[in-house]
Amino acid sequence: MAFEDLEPQKGELKPKDLTNWNIEELEQYIANMKLEIARVETVIENKRRVSKDAGSLFKQ
Repeated sequence: MAFEDLEPQKGELKPKDLTNWNIEELEQYIANMKLEIARVETVIENKRRVSKDAGSLFKQ
């Protein structure tokens, strides 16, 4: 893992120029993006669960 992967992404991402990609490359790109979305959704759900558990633990 690169050090940059540990840093949160900030600012706007520049869209990739997809005009020269062939259909197979575009389909693979979509598949990879769907996997990344699922991974991020899992991280978000875990963070929500931890936050909720911490909130109920320290609630008076």
